[in-house]
Amino acid sequence: MGSCLMVGAVAMTLSGSGFSLEWSHSIEHSGWREWYSITPAGLTLTRAAVQGSGAGMEPGPDAVLRDGWWEWVPKLPPQPSITLAASGATGAGWRLCDGDKCRELGRDPAQPITLRPCP
Repeated sequence: MGSCLMVGAVAMTLSGSGFSLEWSHSIEHSGWREWYSITPAGLTLTRAAVQGSGAGMEPGPDAVLRDGWWEWVPKLPPQPSITLAASGATGAGWRLCDGDKCRELGRDPAQPITLRPCP
């Protein structure tokens, strides 16, 4: 059964109960990935991974190296929303993936994009 995610003012139907975000760090140019579940409490970060460290992107204390990515389970409460910057300064935007289907958000300079569960 799918879930619904608001991406700005647009409702997006997902194939499952979660999604992933992937982007390149604006200073280090290393990859970063996060996996979220959509729950009644909000957006729950279930896993994170980074390809390096530095400039505010240190792996979590329990991180394990897998295929060149440091992976860990962050200890954060569910969030009512997540705001993504759209600076246009990184050469790419945020990659939001739902299963095998991915969309790029915020590639060009624009207002921030807010993700939240559908009402």
